[in-house]
Amino acid sequence: MPPTLEQLGLDQLSPEDRLALAEALWESVAREIEAEPVPAAQRTELERRLADSTARPDAVTPWEVIKARALARAKT
Repeated sequence: MPPTLEQLGLDQLSPEDRLALAEALWESVAREIEAEPVPAAQRTELERRLADSTARPDAVTPWEVIKARALARAKT
């Protein structure tokens, strides 16, 4: 079980300092994950999806459309 905030003394930090620490931790994890190679199965799936979206551009919905729909639903 990982240590708690209290055990590490982090509960004594201000909210701003805890947020800065959380961001720094997140960045360090993201850097390590980005440095790892993509597994072969995942790469194959990404390549398949890219080929599919290239072959059928009409089947792809742009992000702006998806976002607008989601925001419209959230307002109702």
